[in-house]
Amino acid sequence: MSNKERAIQLLDAIDDEKMIYVVGILENLTGFAEVPNAETMEAFEEVDEMKRLGTGEHFSGTTKELLDSILEG
Repeated sequence: MSNKERAIQLLDAIDDEKMIYVVGILENLTGFAEVPNAETMEAFEEVDEMKRLGTGEHFSGTTKELLDSILEG
């Protein structure tokens, strides 16, 4: 059995929830991974700057609690 045949056999055994991880790996290996656009890169830089300066807000809680606090405000 070739490596490609084995890979296809393994893909068939992976459930849909885990398939997103496989797709990400394959995209990176084949060079088809999405390149962040300028807006995304700017957001990354903003977060890096906030970490460096110790500014911004830190939320400690569940995702639901965070979303509830955003929707309330």
